[in-house]
Order: sequence, then structure tokens, then C-alpha cells
Amino acid sequence: MHSFLVLFVLVGVAIADKCGSNCPSGKCPSCPCGSTRRMLDSATWCSKFTGWNQACCRCIVSKESGGNANAINYNGAKFGYDVGLWQINQYYNWRSCNRGNAPCDPNANLECAKQVWRAGGNSFKQWSTAKLCGC
Repeated sequence: MHSFLVLFVLVGVAIADKCGSNCPSGKCPSCPCGSTRRMLDSATWCSKFTGWNQACCRCIVSKESGGNANAINYNGAKFGYDVGLWQINQYYNWRSCNRGNAPCDPNANLECAKQVWRAGGNSFKQWSTAKLCGC
């Protein structure tokens, strides 16, 4: 019985960790951005677009992905994944900004984030973390 419990726990850990630490909830059915973390400096990436408030951008990247360009979050079958530094949503944004592909590459994620920002009236209101960041 003890061996069965140990095996059950190990299998559970392996399943929960299949995306590495890229899927903090452990509920991602797949790993569109892979299983290796890719930590990037939010200030460097936010400064690649001067149209938005830099402090808000850094805060949003910090809250959304922690600076992990390969971060993913699964929102269920209808809304799919949020991916990358700015956690670009599959349901609302991938088709319009990255030809239907997960914008895991930081440059693609940045371009998508700029589109989302513009669609929000040149604001961060489309991000759920905007209010937490005072944006």
C-alpha cells in the first residue's frame, strides 16, 4: 500500500509539473510555450514601446508573468491560454496578432500587447491586473 501511495504522489507531481514552472496552476493541458522558464527584464521589454506608461507596463508584466516569457495560464476550453510576458489571451487575441499561434516569442508577445493596449483605448484596461497596478 505504501508503494502505491508513493507512486500515486510521484505521478501527480509529474503531471502537475509537465510544463515546468511555466503553468503555476498546474492545470494546463499542454505547454504551448514549452517547459523551460525564460526570465526577461520587464523594464527592457516595456521600453521597446514608448507609447505606454512604463511603470504600469512593468507592473503588469510582473503581475501577469513574473517576467517569464514562457509563462502560461489556462482559462478553460472556451477561453484557452494566456501566454508570455503580457499573458496574451488565445480566445481574444491570437488570431488578430499572431496568425492564430501562441505568441510565446517575446517580440511577438510585445506586438500583441501593443495591439491589446491600443484596442483598450491606449490603456491597460484590458488586463485584469491594471487596477492592481494603478493603471
